[in-house]
Amino acid sequence: ANSSDLASFKKPNSPFQPTKPDSELKVEKDGVSDSESKVDSGVPEVPVPADDTPEVLNKALSGLSSRWKNWWVRGILTLAMISFFFFIIYLGPMVLMMIVLCVQIKCFQEIITIGYSVYHSYHLPWFRTLSWYFLLCVNYFFYGETVTDYFFTLVQREEPLRILSKYHRFISFALYLTGFCMFVLSLVKKHYRLQFYMFGWTHVTLLIVVTQSHLIIHNLFEGMIWFIVPISCVICNDIMAYMFGFFFGRTPLIKLSPKKTWEGFIGGFFSTIVFGIMLSYVMAGYRYFVCPVEFNNDSNSFQVDCEPSDLFQLQDYALPSILESITGWTTVRLYPFQIHSIALSSFASIVGPFGGFFASGFKRAFKIKDFANTIPGHGGIMDRFDCQYLMATFVNVYIASFIRGPNPSKVIQQLLALRADQQLHIFNSLKAHLTEKGLLPALEEAAA
Repeated sequence: ANSSDLASFKKPNSPFQPTKPDSELKVEKDGVSDSESKVDSGVPEVPVPADDTPEVLNKALSGLSSRWKNWWVRGILTLAMISFFFFIIYLGPMVLMMIVLCVQIKCFQEIITIGYSVYHSYHLPWFRTLSWYFLLCVNYFFYGETVTDYFFTLVQREEPLRILSKYHRFISFALYLTGFCMFVLSLVKKHYRLQFYMFGWTHVTLLIVVTQSHLIIHNLFEGMIWFIVPISCVICNDIMAYMFGFFFGRTPLIKLSPKKTWEGFIGGFFSTIVFGIMLSYVMAGYRYFVCPVEFNNDSNSFQVDCEPSDLFQLQDYALPSILESITGWTTVRLYPFQIHSIALSSFASIVGPFGGFFASGFKRAFKIKDFANTIPGHGGIMDRFDCQYLMATFVNVYIASFIRGPNPSKVIQQLLALRADQQLHIFNSLKAHLTEKGLLPALEEAAA
């Protein structure tokens, strides 16, 4: 490091100055030991948001202890959020996509605000402007390709959209390159290190938030059941782990989250498995949930209607001998999707919480309780979606690995984009292949 960088760390107002003893005491109350405070004493502390619990709830619960007051506040707001979740499901896939985009923007804002709160004393030029600019660029890159995939006919019909689709990656790169140059021009002597740190902060935030929210949209297009069941499993695990931990928790699970217990972890696991199987059974019987979300070019609207695949057709499964002796049943009738829901529920219960642990470690690094105070008793939006993003990535990988085959509509889109001679060559090759396998004559006889 050069001398100017070292000098900046010695400034009286430097955020790298050791925190005051009273702040260390406050952190110790939240479950951080003295040794941890000493190790992290060089990390600046973010101001703790004020309690914004509605006055009505504060008055109604004023006679309760802080433990039970928090229990009731969390419970009431959880019911409110679940009701809102049901409402947006009723409104349809387009509203769900808009909500996902709004959640993405809010989560990005909460994380970037923490960075700005930590280093605002340096007055880093263009930091917030560039952060939001890069958010716009990354969203344009990801969602531009999604629009091309799912709205191909509409894109080909409109000249401006066709040009944007054809040169989409070049335009995306040009936009990012503009932001990159703006960042280089904003570099200020003595603050190089911090500016590059915040540049990395922005890009890691984009990787965590935007990339994974884009995967949620892709899951939604496969059918709303691939969106609703994973999200519901994470919500169920969060609620049941909290309930089991609240009433039966005795054994600490992980130091990053002192309130998490093994009793809550195990209770949440079994509850989520049962919940996932039951929810999948209910939803698999409705086309509205199981059919892929497709864009109708005639009505210029989304439609959810199809003949359900084998994944959503009831089938008989033979029970293992142990279960047969217990239940007396030889077979059980299930949807194949329910078998997959066990994998989804297991991930939501075993690996999903590590998204929350990761977020807890991040918050402890900056000595904050929550990302924001958007939802009383719950913290910020990011506090509620830390596990959801990890779950979205798993679902997308799971669908690509075990469920989805090649997409015929996408293959046709790519063929239509080829030159006429290339299309003719592919046609002749495919015709020869089908004739060799004996399929083409059968098709021709059927047509006759």
